[in-house]
Amino acid sequence: MKNRRFQLYLLGLLVLFGAYVVAEYNQPKPVDRTPTFINHDKIPYGTYALFDLLPDLFKRPVQTVREPIFNQLYPGASPDNPSIDSSQTFTPNVNYCFVNSIFKLDSLDCNVLLRFVASGNNVFIAAEEFDAKLSDTLHFDTDTYARVRTLRNGMGVLRTDSVTLRFTPGGPTSQRRFRYPRQVAAAHFLLDSATTQPRVLAADTRNHPVLLHIPHGRGNFYLCSVPIAFTNLYVLRPQTSDFAFAGLSYLPAPRTIWWDEYQKQGRVGQQSLLRVVLRYPALRTAFYASLLGVVLFMAFEAKRRQRIIPVVKPLPNTTMLFTRTIASLYQQGNNHQLIAEKKISLFLEYIRTQFQEDTQNLADEQFRERLAHKTGLPRTRIDELVRLINFARTAPRVSDQELLVLSRRISDFRRDAR
Repeated sequence: MKNRRFQLYLLGLLVLFGAYVVAEYNQPKPVDRTPTFINHDKIPYGTYALFDLLPDLFKRPVQTVREPIFNQLYPGASPDNPSIDSSQTFTPNVNYCFVNSIFKLDSLDCNVLLRFVASGNNVFIAAEEFDAKLSDTLHFDTDTYARVRTLRNGMGVLRTDSVTLRFTPGGPTSQRRFRYPRQVAAAHFLLDSATTQPRVLAADTRNHPVLLHIPHGRGNFYLCSVPIAFTNLYVLRPQTSDFAFAGLSYLPAPRTIWWDEYQKQGRVGQQSLLRVVLRYPALRTAFYASLLGVVLFMAFEAKRRQRIIPVVKPLPNTTMLFTRTIASLYQQGNNHQLIAEKKISLFLEYIRTQFQEDTQNLADEQFRERLAHKTGLPRTRIDELVRLINFARTAPRVSDQELLVLSRRISDFRRDAR
């Protein structure tokens, strides 16, 4: 009967566990809101929808770029190739697009990109942070809004947490207003008033520029500080979809369209974080050897080992040996005055602590009377003991017999005192 009940309990637990596994497996996965800006990501902050619609916007196919800017503009070259001519120009027939949260370059890529635009090409960059050398060359900077701005009206305090964008008069959809959450569209441009002002194509309601046209040589830079507007979430919303397409419509067409994915995904086939280690045979061999060493260590050395507890012998009691050694040192001489002095000191300390009597003046009659009264001993014994103490203190030499008599009288006093 008990086994039957146990089996039923076990079966019930298994059924509940299976139901839990099925519920966990079938529940909807949480939405990934990571701003990847990758062209094949269908998550809210990927750019799959925009990349899929770009061929219809530009009336020609879009080429995905998975190479650094230098390698893309100089195919088959390397930064150390001395045959590269720094004065080389490019065929003005390309629109190069970058959409990412951060746009960073090394000095080589930055110089090549500037020459590329100066040759008559166009570059569209949507990012919240730009490369410092590029921003210094083109005389702009970026800043962010305060997190929350408060406005007072007749009803009290109104907390605004959104940003409204619009195109400048004369631009596409200049009558439209595009509203974005402030936490994802917080960046805007700062322009250097001492230099030639770029053309502002779009701004917010406080006239902070968010889309710029900056001529450079025979080409143009188009810079946008709101890359989130080009993601799936806002491209597919009717209220905000036109901002991305209107911004990209400033690029001349028809031209070859390059869509950069290198800054977001790296080169093709190099998705692993260990791609540099796995690329070279020596590093790859060292990596796998290290992994093998770690596994062997965990298998053999990391386990707990039982060790025999050694038997520790207790320390011997050498008190008596020490006492005999000290006594023998005193007995080597014929004068035992030092031993007598130590015994007297210990005895007087006993009188002070046991009977609370001052032992500074042993000849005091009142002291002897009180001590006899407190100990219950005859006065004659007290007087005899005091006489022996005074003799041991003042005698130049204490013999064996005299030391023995003093020691016995002190022992008898300790034994007979009440």
